Amino acid sequence: MTREERRRKLESFGCAPALLSAALRRFPKKMWLYKPTPERWSIHETILHLADSEASAYIRCRGLIAEPANAVQQFDAARWAGSLGYYHQSTREALEIIRRLRNMTYHLLFTLPEQVWLHQANHPGEGSMTLEGWVEHQERHIPHHIEQMKRNYEIWLGTHPPRKSATPSPRPSSSSRTFPLSAEL
Repeated sequence: MTREERRRKLESFGCAPALLSAALRRFPKKMWLYKPTPERWSIHETILHLADSEASAYIRCRGLIAEPANAVQQFDAARWAGSLGYYHQSTREALEIIRRLRNMTYHLLFTLPEQVWLHQANHPGEGSMTLEGWVEHQERHIPHHIEQMKRNYEIWLGTHPPRKSATPSPRPSSSSRTFPLSAEL
């Protein structure tokens, strides 16, 4: 990866929490708990997953930088989601965690010397991973889940069509809406 390609990836990586916030504003909160199927995550659960994933990524990134020869921690997203009671956790706090941790990692990555980008660690499920490879993977993670949220929303709209607005009553003519401007009545 060239320095320019890396810079673009890092910019995209750094902007992802803002993209997530913008996407969430398009989805009514009343549908955030909607699950298209029992196996798929709701928007609420996805936000909590992203916070847990960001916390795990925060540690992995630092491990790749500071202890490159060590294995990185395995993250079993389904087990975490099933065990951590996502339904009862705050999406507001989760979004703040995502924003803060991603921002800290983004700023750290911009300060790294060139040789650190070639550091490698062993990932139990993915094999050898470089810091560059880790950034490429993480840069796509939030946008991937935004697309899942959009699909949830589209399915929800199909089962919860928008209500038709009430038919407005005819407005009175402009002559009946005039009021005397003087005390002459």
